[in-house]
Amino acid sequence: MSSGRITRALLHSLDWLAERTLPAPKVAAHQRTGRRGEEDAYFHLRRRGYIMVARNYRTPLQRGEIDLIGWDEDVLCFIEVKTRTTRDVKPAEAAVDRDKQRSLVRVAREYIRHLPPSCQWRFDVLSVYYEQQSSHPEFELFRNAFPVA
Repeated sequence: MSSGRITRALLHSLDWLAERTLPAPKVAAHQRTGRRGEEDAYFHLRRRGYIMVARNYRTPLQRGEIDLIGWDEDVLCFIEVKTRTTRDVKPAEAAVDRDKQRSLVRVAREYIRHLPPSCQWRFDVLSVYYEQQSSHPEFELFRNAFPVA
């Protein structure tokens, strides 16, 4: 069994145990779904070959957060994860509007400030869908989802 599978199995086991033994957290259902989506997105991207370097990255100099940061070969990717339980209203990736894009760019610029100027980078959006209470999500990855102005 690979170390990624072991880690994932351990995390799911700990989550299962926590749900049954700890008091219920006061977290809205959509926030729990979002956290679950980010967790599954992390492992999905690792299986696709991304080398993950940060989760929920924040900087004190800018508002906002980048869900995942990872290397896709020699390109640093700032990944926004959008999780939904249905496709009925609008696609998850549509939630990454201009305001969200500007926020992501500001936080990403703070991150790359510490990297060599020749570093290539892009923004990816990963939509995660849990339809009909399925435990196995569907993923849609949009590489280079929006340009950096």
